[in-house]
Amino acid sequence: MRTLIFSALLLSSAAALGESPSDPAAAVDAFHAALAAGDAARAEALLAPDAIVLESGFVETRAEYLSHHLAADIAFAREVKQLRSEVRVTQEGDFAWLSAKTRNAGTYQGRTNDSEGAELIVLARDAAGWRIRAIHWSSHERKPAP
Repeated sequence: MRTLIFSALLLSSAAALGESPSDPAAAVDAFHAALAAGDAARAEALLAPDAIVLESGFVETRAEYLSHHLAADIAFAREVKQLRSEVRVTQEGDFAWLSAKTRNAGTYQGRTNDSEGAELIVLARDAAGWRIRAIHWSSHERKPAP
């Protein structure tokens, strides 16, 4: 238990200093936490300079994502609760990819959102730690159980 608390304190201290987490899953968790907290600077710091974001059939460069889509993702993450499950991390040397199923539930801009989706995040480790190189999000409206 002490180790778990100590690890959590180290991770939160690294996040507060703007450092990159030391493992891929922590980097992705930090990115999602930054969105939910409205911390655009922290989210930006976790994206590699050549990062791309694929969503809804579009491909955005890091600059495009930061200039117009990041603000919307922050607003959405602050209003709609997201649960991630079936998280799987694969690491090969300085590269890793994380996949997860997602479930969003809440109200955003006056509309109810009840969706399921998937995310694939590719990361690379550099001298500063793990950075996100690519994000692919896809989702669909959740269908009621039969």
